[in-house]
Amino acid sequence: MKKKMVYTCYTDVGNRSVNEDSITVIKNAEKTCCVVCDGLGGHGMGDIASSIVVKVFENQFKTVDNPHDFIARGLQASQDILMVEQANRNAKRKMKTTATALVIDEKKAYIGHIGDTRLYMFNKNKVKFRTLDHSVPQMLALSKQIKEDEIRYHPDRNILLRVIGVDWNEPMYEISSPISLRKCQAFLLCSDGFWELINEDEMCECLKNSETVDEWLKRMVEIVKTNGKDVNMDNNSAIAVWLI
Repeated sequence: MKKKMVYTCYTDVGNRSVNEDSITVIKNAEKTCCVVCDGLGGHGMGDIASSIVVKVFENQFKTVDNPHDFIARGLQASQDILMVEQANRNAKRKMKTTATALVIDEKKAYIGHIGDTRLYMFNKNKVKFRTLDHSVPQMLALSKQIKEDEIRYHPDRNILLRVIGVDWNEPMYEISSPISLRKCQAFLLCSDGFWELINEDEMCECLKNSETVDEWLKRMVEIVKTNGKDVNMDNNSAIAVWLI
């Protein structure tokens, strides 16, 4: 049976003066593309960088053929265009961003990412897959020097090893293997300002207790905002997707 996709989006500036996150959902007759980008704070012009990537995907999705190749092309084109924009604006190394993209067609989900903007895939109200951050604490977790749940609070959690907007000798983005939609219940794409303030168990509990995708995201946002009250809350953004 063909699954129907429903989604909802959220973005919030947090306690910052500028929202450097950019999100989009683009649809055509057979495919849907979701993108979440997080411009790097502290470098300046992160909001411009993230918006450029979103626009690249929106423009290129008009002619998408192979979703797997499309994500790679979109991330590479974003890098190329952003480097040119840096030169034109005399903003070398100032315009940087993470990016995570999801494309869903009638049978499969295709995923690509760079940086620490995450994608979670859920089935039977459990996390079955998530992208791995291109960050210092993620590398420490992979090498068993810290536990996975310590990434959220690690002092170096904002040090990224791969982003769009720095010189590449080779592609730095990561393309995941396609996932059959038969194995998928839901997806969550979110910036670090979102996932740092809600853990996976809470995401799953919200999913289990929600009747709609809007309710699921609303429940998660409430947790993020509650946990962010006593911190200098970052921009936080998410796209929630259900397959029904």
